Amino acid sequence: MLKLLISGCNGHMGRVVVQICRETEDIEVSAGFDLLGQENEDFPVFSSPASYPGRADVLVDFSAPAALPALLELGLERRIPLVLATTGYSPEQLEQIQAAAREIPIFRSGNMSLGVNVLAGLVKKAAAALGEDFDVEIVERHHHRKVDAPSGTALMLAEAAAQALPYEPEYIYERQSVRKPRGRREIGISSVRGGNIVGDHEVIFAGRDEVIELKHSAMSREVFASGALRAARFLVEVQAPGLYSMTDLVGTIL
Repeated sequence: MLKLLISGCNGHMGRVVVQICRETEDIEVSAGFDLLGQENEDFPVFSSPASYPGRADVLVDFSAPAALPALLELGLERRIPLVLATTGYSPEQLEQIQAAAREIPIFRSGNMSLGVNVLAGLVKKAAAALGEDFDVEIVERHHHRKVDAPSGTALMLAEAAAQALPYEPEYIYERQSVRKPRGRREIGISSVRGGNIVGDHEVIFAGRDEVIELKHSAMSREVFASGALRAARFLVEVQAPGLYSMTDLVGTIL
């Protein structure tokens, strides 16, 4: 039986993770963390990770970047692997995650969907094949509650393209204040926020007289929650310290 901790258990994504765990026989939620400490009928809820007195096999986090220090402290002190499904980390926080991963297993991805990570692979191949002859633009759409922009997934897709391009691209997030033609080495990233859009990501390769579009649409939050639980199982099997991603997980499947 896999004993799981859920950070952000009462949030939109946390509740989806809880529901999947209810339907899964070999996962037991030992406790949840929520800033308000709201109770859950299935397991105890603590307002901070430090208040949790027990142990667990792995922790899944769908909360906010502000929760990171307490989660890293819990993971390091009790040797609990962490699945960080939160986005919007600062450069300093990413360095903290890197440092902690030298002591415990940590899984972090800008998107926990298997399909999105296949898309990233396709983007990398397309960028390598098309090179300098095609402009790269990324459009991401999310619900109106999402705080960070651009999304972590959009940045992940931009990085996938950047790794394969024959030049060092410049990420451009808005063009309103700059009146000039598009630069040859730009990757434009546009954000849309509205309604209850779960998550749409489109990568556009625009060349002379032809356009290639690669797109992924998430129809429900369950794809991200399921991916996070798959990552949790992966970390329990790996055990070795390190910073892991969906690339590592996909490699064990394909």
